[in-house]
Amino acid sequence: MGVVFGAVARMRRGKPLHPHGTVYEAVLRRAGSPQPWAVEWLDEAGENHGLVRISRSMGLPKLLPDVFGLAFTFSGPSGDRHDLLLATTGLRPSLRFFLLPRREPFSGTYGSLLPYSAAGGLVLLAAVPLAPDGSVASFRLLAATPTGRWWPFGRLDLTGRAAATADQPVRFDPTLHVLPGFAWPPAIEQLREPAYAAARRT
Repeated sequence: MGVVFGAVARMRRGKPLHPHGTVYEAVLRRAGSPQPWAVEWLDEAGENHGLVRISRSMGLPKLLPDVFGLAFTFSGPSGDRHDLLLATTGLRPSLRFFLLPRREPFSGTYGSLLPYSAAGGLVLLAAVPLAPDGSVASFRLLAATPTGRWWPFGRLDLTGRAAATADQPVRFDPTLHVLPGFAWPPAIEQLREPAYAAARRT
């Protein structure tokens, strides 16, 4: 994966995937999950302010379906950075581990695709678009075991464009900036890190 991502990044002279996107200011309001996960970030109420970038993974023309990505970056109370990366997937157990192309960014669900490791076991995260509320686009955030039911834990609101230009030179890296209370299973980290390292070098 590192070789492939590095070659694509060099060819594009930039990001190997998600080359163009739109960046929004965003706030995540966590209500606390009714299902305990032994992860404070999921179990307890709170707010996180940061940036969201929505983009097409392959950078295909808008008329063609593409896998969309939703990336949210924020800082914790101690100043540590955390990145959440989701892509368009299904919610049913048979579709949680498959990327699903869409035509529009707010027409389908987003999932973490690969599970995080937490004190209580493996956890998948997802974002489901909500009906537009005025000018604010919003997502309901969910957590589940790889085969279990989804439990809501918060709402992510895109409060407006972060700048006059749609995109910004912001990069996301879930292997360096893991969510609070989570880790990656060793096998998944060994699979993903070479790809992100190659992208960072380019």
